Amino acid sequence: MKYTRYLLLSLTLFITQNIYAKNTALPLQCVAFSPYVNQLTPNYGAKPDTEIIETLLDALMKQTPFRCIMSYGVLNGLETIFPAAKKRGIKVIAILWIDKDKLVNTDSITHGIALARQYPETIVRLSCGSEVRTRNNYAFDGETERCINALREAKVSQPIGVIDTWWEWCNRTQPCHQNQFSAQVDWIGINVFPWWENRHSGLFPCVNADDAADFHLARWQEVKKTNPTKEVILTEFGWVSAPEGKAQIHLKTKQECGSASRKNQQLVIQSTFQKLAAKKVSAVAFEAFSENWKPNEEGDFGRFWGLCEGTPPYTCHFSLKLNH
Repeated sequence: MKYTRYLLLSLTLFITQNIYAKNTALPLQCVAFSPYVNQLTPNYGAKPDTEIIETLLDALMKQTPFRCIMSYGVLNGLETIFPAAKKRGIKVIAILWIDKDKLVNTDSITHGIALARQYPETIVRLSCGSEVRTRNNYAFDGETERCINALREAKVSQPIGVIDTWWEWCNRTQPCHQNQFSAQVDWIGINVFPWWENRHSGLFPCVNADDAADFHLARWQEVKKTNPTKEVILTEFGWVSAPEGKAQIHLKTKQECGSASRKNQQLVIQSTFQKLAAKKVSAVAFEAFSENWKPNEEGDFGRFWGLCEGTPPYTCHFSLKLNH
């Protein structure tokens, strides 16, 4: 009888401690990591090699408080991110890149499963794609579901999610409604960029840098209220640092809204992390290093999202205080 009471007491203590740890755990505070610096591009040419990945991670660790990154794929050299991160004690939210080529998607899923098994302590979350719906409408929903199902069948230990814009996670409606992936995932990743809302969307008034953190939090609250049982992570947020003083211009109204500067970038990222940490919400700042190939995709502002320069010596121009 005494032994039974001892077992019950030990079990109760174990459960209590684990519940307490879960409820008091610090949120993830990460930065988006892409090694396509200098003249590298994901569209063609040379792959990022181990040397550049390790150099960038070392620069990040030396100059910033980030000990968590989010990576954008597991193929074409990006698979070397994970052993390099493990060696440095860096946690990773790993995105399995999903796009139009189904054979490549299969390769991504297969490699993603293998890496998740090989690095269970390093890879802390898995995502089936990033902004697949935003890029392709509903054309590849089946590929996203195929990825989720494959990870379930493989019984990976990491929580499984999908990343897209907050608008897609609201099923493109206001007020917010669940989309078809809500019931299939363990966690939801939302990308929120008032900088681009100021250019393309007519849903909200102009959002300046001073108001960006509240905008991020409001979008998170919408998606969380709609998906109360799911962990919702702000998987991308940020502000451009340059061209200094240049404003965003709405495509239809031609209104100038927001201003690019390092000061505003620092303000947006610091204040957003502070507001989300108070609610124990995990988040990922966008992005670690500026990427020179992006103007082809995003215009004048494309190369200025990085908190650190995308050319040697990869200097970081900010000072953040994070919770660790």
